[in-house]
Amino acid sequence: MDESRLIWVVLAAAIGGAVNAIAGGGTLVTFPALIGLGVPAIVANATSTVALWPGALGSMYGYREELAGVRAWAIRFAVPSLVGGLAGAVLLLRTPGERFDQFVPWLVLGATALFLVQRPLMAALRDRTHDGTKASEDPASQPPTAPLLLFQFAVAVYGGYFGAGIGILMLAALGFMGFTNIHRMNGLKNWGGLCINVTAAATFAIRGFVDWPVAIAMAVGAVAGGYAGSRLAQRVSQEWVRRTVIVIGFVAAVWLFQ
Repeated sequence: MDESRLIWVVLAAAIGGAVNAIAGGGTLVTFPALIGLGVPAIVANATSTVALWPGALGSMYGYREELAGVRAWAIRFAVPSLVGGLAGAVLLLRTPGERFDQFVPWLVLGATALFLVQRPLMAALRDRTHDGTKASEDPASQPPTAPLLLFQFAVAVYGGYFGAGIGILMLAALGFMGFTNIHRMNGLKNWGGLCINVTAAATFAIRGFVDWPVAIAMAVGAVAGGYAGSRLAQRVSQEWVRRTVIVIGFVAAVWLFQ
């Protein structure tokens, strides 16, 4: 790939890294960019996963202050994320390249719809279970439940398979668990995505499905974009970040339905 095309790849990766830091879905920027440059679909998917993984490191550093007090959650999130990411990557490599296109739009659309209705549903649930006492303590003070960890494993399998929308799925699940601070939710989401993608990326690399010159160029952009996106997300109102998540999700679904 010539230098002029690599510049566009780096720019797409920077945007994708920033999108991942704010809401997830950066694959929807990098994957079509690679396809447009003539990279085969499976190789584009694998290369995108490998390239965006370093960007998660940048965004994690940007969210480091928001993860204070949630170490227990982070440790428990890592196990299903690592195992599920590996399973999803193996599943992709054993599936015809076109197959995942049939399922991804519905998964992203459903996750976005869930995030959209999360706040009113949580308010209704709190009203129905209200017993006259003060609101419950920070959900991070209790370990994640088994159903949430099973859901995270399912998200990780999907993430290792393709990845677009995993951030939205994790944000929706954390919201239903009682988290209300979108920045802390983003920190946990980015940690989960980091774990998912490390095993998927390693699998793709070992199996020889990565275009390394493109992946390295994209990784540079993804790191910068991931850090910049995480800092930007914490300087705007939580409501605007939520709206960004919803818009990204619906735009992603529309694009994938094409």
